[in-house]
Amino acid sequence: MIEFFRHLLQEFELPLSNPVLIFSLILFIILLCPILLKKINIPGIIGLIISGVIIGPHGLNILAKNSAVDLFSTIGLLYIMFIAGLELDMNEFKANRNKSVLFGFFTFILPLSIGFPVCFYLLKYDFNASFLTASMFATHTLVAYPIVSKLGIAKNQAVAITVGGTILTDTAVLIILAVIMGSSQGNLNQAFWVKLIVSLAIFSAIMFMIIPRVAKWFFKKLESEKHAHYIFVLSVVFFAAFLAEVAGVEPIIGAFVAGLALNPLIPHSSALMNRIEFIGNSLFIPFFLISVGMLVDVSVILSGPTALIVAGTLSVVAIFGKWIAAFFTQIVFKYTRTERQLIFGLSSAHAAATLAVILVGFKAKILDENILNGTIILILITCIVASFATEKAAKKIAICEEEISHEDADKDQILDEHILIPLAKSSAAASLLDFALLIKDKKSSNPVTLLTIVPNNNQAEKNILKYRKAADKFVIQGSASEVKINTIARIDHNPASGIARTSKEIMSDIVIVGWPRKTGFIDKIFGENVDSIINNVDKTLFICRFQKNFIEEKRLVFICPPFSERGIGFHLLMQKVSRLSQELSIPIVIYAEKKTHEAIQQIGSNLKLNSKFGFKNVSDWENFEVISEDIKPTDFIIVNLSRKGSVSYQSIFDKLPTKFEKYFDSNNVMLVYPQDDRKESAMDAYEDFTASPLAKGIEAIEQIGRGLGSILKKG
Repeated sequence: MIEFFRHLLQEFELPLSNPVLIFSLILFIILLCPILLKKINIPGIIGLIISGVIIGPHGLNILAKNSAVDLFSTIGLLYIMFIAGLELDMNEFKANRNKSVLFGFFTFILPLSIGFPVCFYLLKYDFNASFLTASMFATHTLVAYPIVSKLGIAKNQAVAITVGGTILTDTAVLIILAVIMGSSQGNLNQAFWVKLIVSLAIFSAIMFMIIPRVAKWFFKKLESEKHAHYIFVLSVVFFAAFLAEVAGVEPIIGAFVAGLALNPLIPHSSALMNRIEFIGNSLFIPFFLISVGMLVDVSVILSGPTALIVAGTLSVVAIFGKWIAAFFTQIVFKYTRTERQLIFGLSSAHAAATLAVILVGFKAKILDENILNGTIILILITCIVASFATEKAAKKIAICEEEISHEDADKDQILDEHILIPLAKSSAAASLLDFALLIKDKKSSNPVTLLTIVPNNNQAEKNILKYRKAADKFVIQGSASEVKINTIARIDHNPASGIARTSKEIMSDIVIVGWPRKTGFIDKIFGENVDSIINNVDKTLFICRFQKNFIEEKRLVFICPPFSERGIGFHLLMQKVSRLSQELSIPIVIYAEKKTHEAIQQIGSNLKLNSKFGFKNVSDWENFEVISEDIKPTDFIIVNLSRKGSVSYQSIFDKLPTKFEKYFDSNNVMLVYPQDDRKESAMDAYEDFTASPLAKGIEAIEQIGRGLGSILKKG
């Protein structure tokens, strides 16, 4: 027993050496810090950094700064930059790239302009040391980015331009670092510049031309191997970080570029994106924040007045420089005070690039120990300030966006959407569910409901059990994206009536069905289920044919016949098309008449849709070949159609589905019948007195005539 206690005490000797015990301690800190600090309204990020200070080698010395800690810390830092690139709304980023460039200029040049004279004239350092320290003020690390991601405002314009500016300013600073190092070593010649430019050009070509093609091929070939997708993505991130280092810049640049390169291939609502964020936010990023705290040596404050003066001066200049850059950005772009505070919060934390600059300068003996110690204190202070500022501003913006979305919901009567997917073939069900997960409103508490209609015969009960077993895999597919899946099995003689009844019972807003299978002559006589569904289901109806993976799409082609915008369900359709464009990071091109296009632009403005709409004028709708010539195999085609009797219905569009079969057999196609806007008459309640049977009889006779004619021609 004594031997047991002796061995136990040895395991708890400081610093801890048992890897299992170390990992357990880290996990307990990651678990408990956010929970405890939430009660006193302190951001969890600050708790993780302070925990690192306490348990680190300069605190209680519970953990040593070893290779394992460095590895996890590096992974966490790369993960932050990768997720920032991956979550960036590319449409928003492209639309605001000039704003990102200008913010990047402000947040680079202003701290540099303030910092250099302070270091040169006030702290009395030489030119190289002053310029290198001043360039450190220009850098920033997105330590507070997990806060905006968690609160769901990562797509806000202020966040987009800050992330874009971050990569520009950090790249510029790290290039300055390479130049100063070359200058101090006497290597600043023509060969240095040629090597830097060529290596960066090769790195960019690999990341933006080769990696997306390889990733697209991989996702397509191994579509069912979901775990392999995550491993592949991680491999790309670290390979990109390595390539960036070889090219002469910091690995964080490579991780961010990897996020940009994979951005169009990983939809934001996909299961893969959920896995990336979950593992990063649960493990790697908190580990990095703890490791930042482990760098801080509080004792340097007590080592003398010089260290204290340098640390205080550096911290004040760093915070003021970033605040003035955010202030100028607010003035130029007319942002609110809250958006300015958000930009300041995200851009004021100094950690990774700052430490890289200072450590390289210290090892090269350009900077002294006071600058190094002062920078470590600066890292702690700026991370705390950034976390408080970001959390306060992000909460205000999140609440404001929530209120606006509720106002829009009340206006458009889209309160808590419910999507229904009737299943016919399990092979098509997976892609239909993937599509539903892409367009589903994440704020809706309703599940996605999967429905199967079982014929009322002797095998009905067996078929229901068979369906429930097959539906289990779809429940798992939904849970991977944190979306609840509900399954319903109904016994009904007619699938169309079963779908119509269920859509009313569960009060669904959207019904998504698969493309009808090709029918023979006998099927045409008795009518098709899809026609019955179109006529009976008065919800927004999506009829989908998905021939290829969504990542292969390059454009969303949205075909809107005249008066499409007058349908009462058109606003909901516009929201879903815009969301799909954002998820797939592809532009929207609208084929419509000029008046319809103007109306759509107005609707987009009223709904505050971020997507940018291109336009192709179509005047002759009967000449379908004009449209077909302009559509490419990589276009996702969405057609807005109308039911008979609705405001925008025209008989010439009845033949559109067959034309799509003929002209676009390899495209992903979706026919949309927005929510029914037909006016019910008093006679509609008495089904026996309607002209529907007579009309169907006439249509059946016409189909028989056409069928017989084709048979006689063949004879």
